[in-house]
Amino acid sequence: MTYTQTGDPTIREHVQAWQQLDVDQQLALFWFIYKEMGGSITPAAPGASTVSPEIAEGLFNQVKELSHEEQLQVQRDLINKVDTQISREYCSLGETTKLLFWYRLSQGMDNGTIIPVPPDYQLPSQSQALLNRIRGLAFEQQITLFRDYVAPMGAEPKPGAEI
Repeated sequence: MTYTQTGDPTIREHVQAWQQLDVDQQLALFWFIYKEMGGSITPAAPGASTVSPEIAEGLFNQVKELSHEEQLQVQRDLINKVDTQISREYCSLGETTKLLFWYRLSQGMDNGTIIPVPPDYQLPSQSQALLNRIRGLAFEQQITLFRDYVAPMGAEPKPGAEI
């Protein structure tokens, strides 16, 4: 699936900085953003006109049924674009539905159905600095940043592959 990245150089810079973190730091940063800003950011994704809540929920339910270690691996695979069934299904989602899927994962981490970040985990300084920069973005820029971050994840289905 193709996506359109914003032309805003600030957003592109933030996305690239996020993508340069190791995969577990990327996941942890997402979690910290959700914990801090989830209340204001998330209503924009679930209520958007292009979102498919049933599809996001279906993919979330597939992940929820896995062991915690497998759940973590699915998230790592999405970021690393590993060719798996869930990664291909994710890649076929629209950008706003991808945002909703990650929101649902964060909610699952919050209620214990998805593997949580260890309670004593501290963001490394590079991730913390990026979080501080994201805090300074306008709301619309934050939404665009999250969309541009999650949109390219997943693996493209190959011709003849099951999705």
